[in-house]
Amino acid sequence: MTTQETSKSLLIPILVGIGVGILIGGVLPAVGESVAFLGELFINGLLMLVIPLVMTSMIVSISSLGDVRRLRGIGGRTLLYYTATTGIAVIVGLILVNIINPGVADTPEARVTLRGGQLLPDTTYTISNNQLALNGESFRRSYDDRYSVILLDQDQIQATVQPEKSTPENVITVSEWMNEAQETITPNSTGTGVQIDLAVATKVQGKESRSIGDVLKEVIVSLLPRNLFRAMADNQVLPLIIFSLVFGGVLTTMGSLGQDVLHLFEGLNEAIMRMVHLILMAAPVGIGALIAGRLGEAGGLAGFAAEFTSLSKYAGAVIIALLIHGAIILPFILYGFGKRYPLPYAKNLASALTTAFSTSSSSATLPVTMECSIERNHISPRIASFVLPLGATINMDGTALYEAVAAVFIAQIYGIELGIGQMIVIFLTATLAAIGAAGIPEAGLVTMVIVLRAVNIPIEGISLILVIDWFLDRCRTTINVWGDAVGAGVIERFEGKKQSQIPEEQIHVPTEAV
Repeated sequence: MTTQETSKSLLIPILVGIGVGILIGGVLPAVGESVAFLGELFINGLLMLVIPLVMTSMIVSISSLGDVRRLRGIGGRTLLYYTATTGIAVIVGLILVNIINPGVADTPEARVTLRGGQLLPDTTYTISNNQLALNGESFRRSYDDRYSVILLDQDQIQATVQPEKSTPENVITVSEWMNEAQETITPNSTGTGVQIDLAVATKVQGKESRSIGDVLKEVIVSLLPRNLFRAMADNQVLPLIIFSLVFGGVLTTMGSLGQDVLHLFEGLNEAIMRMVHLILMAAPVGIGALIAGRLGEAGGLAGFAAEFTSLSKYAGAVIIALLIHGAIILPFILYGFGKRYPLPYAKNLASALTTAFSTSSSSATLPVTMECSIERNHISPRIASFVLPLGATINMDGTALYEAVAAVFIAQIYGIELGIGQMIVIFLTATLAAIGAAGIPEAGLVTMVIVLRAVNIPIEGISLILVIDWFLDRCRTTINVWGDAVGAGVIERFEGKKQSQIPEEQIHVPTEAV
């Protein structure tokens, strides 16, 4: 059985694995968490091959150009495509979130409720041993450390919630009370007026001072690492791409000696692609275990449903925007510019797209994306080896779209009106910040802070969306990978590949050419 035939035969087992993973993680959360390690093994296997695959395939690709000056053409087209599609994705997200308005509320009380908190201005309270008791009232829900308790009558003194299930319904345990001046509250005090609201998420603390300039500067500096092996160990793909481009270009100037080295890398590249094929054999089990483990962590289907329902309007805006970009705009680009039929092209990428959804990592999915693109969609290895690794590093359509939607949503739940100028700032910042987002899970959270800071939106709002970010992260990563693959199809057409090499059912022949 050939690699292509085996890849086709894996589609049904992968879908079965997803179904079994949902069933196990959704119905038996404890079992789902216990099998999650199998999914981690699968991800580790893919990540293990990312660095050698990127370097060998990129070196072979650049060497095959013959004249490195041709790199300017393919490089320019690739960057233009990635920038354009990322910008389009952000525009789609901004339009949709302003139509749906998932965070709009009419009153301050309603906005606090929408943020998951409570505003109780007339309620009296008593504090004893860092426990707050509401006199005559109970909390509507159990709060966690994403929230803080604010005393309205004591200069906004606040403390972070410390979850304890053993406390009565009207009592909540908090950390040490203090305000911005580091003044602590008087022990055993009473007062009137309590607000429970979002606090700054632990995951984004310490990142508030970073700007878009800082991120882009870090990206530029990282292009030339002091230690190449440290960059490999840290899975820093972009500097390795730069090294491989230069190394491959130098090989073309070394005559027969360079050809000997090139033959070595060609052999290594082929061996690594065969290893990718072997790891794919475990994809049904690995993908199923990843989904089971994540659903198990969320408390099963019931726990996930509760999380999703609380933010259903926001999640719906993100998912609909991703669907518009992934199912309408990118296929239109593939059909119009790449002259490929989208449905068979997407079907041949099914393994890569399901892997992207399960791993939520563009980098971990890269070996599968390359395997599917080269073996099934018949993208030239020279094109795929250049376009796809670069796309997994800088092309983040789904991430940029998500950040734009989240920024407007957070502004809405805080009652902040955004003008056209601020929308333009969000567009530019989300597009540029996505370039600096590494192809790893939840990298969008780091750049999210930058987008919010650019238009002075409270970063506390990130705490609210974290509860379902793990799911939306998978959705946007799938669109990221789909955008990379579409880019490979488009760039190949403009690089002049003969259409006779493409399966007939995938070719779109323009009417005027017939």
